[in-house]
Amino acid sequence: MSANTLFGQLRDWLVALAGGVLLALMIDSNSWLARYSNPVHASWIAHGIGAAVALLLILVVERARRKRSPSAASGAKAPAWFYLGGIPGALTVTLAAIAINGDLSLSGAIALMLLGQVLFGMLSDHFGLLRMPRRKIVAWDLVVVLCVLSGSALIIYGDKHA
Repeated sequence: MSANTLFGQLRDWLVALAGGVLLALMIDSNSWLARYSNPVHASWIAHGIGAAVALLLILVVERARRKRSPSAASGAKAPAWFYLGGIPGALTVTLAAIAINGDLSLSGAIALMLLGQVLFGMLSDHFGLLRMPRRKIVAWDLVVVLCVLSGSALIIYGDKHA
């Protein structure tokens, strides 16, 4: 394995871990905001602030891209339904705030959210949903689901029996 490939993999792992930390931070802060208002209001605030930050990032990235290559322009247009990703995002924030303000801890809610992501990812891969390449579900995938489910149960119920 080349150093570039290894560096790329390490970078991807670190970016994914940072994304997970930021997701947990977002869910925790939104659940606190929901306690002082409601989950829908907290989601609206989170997405409003997120949109403002994303706009600033777009401006910075586009400016840097134009400096590097002023003539670079992508003529490809995404299908309209690709722009609907904000809908599950808003629902994720709202449902997470409801779950965390119930009996689940932050870590328990995130563990179950991970289980949902793994299950949807497997089904998406298996059926080729959302233009994903098809990949058959194999026995190892079921072991993964069992491990995530077991880990989720340990996080949620483990401290109650200790």
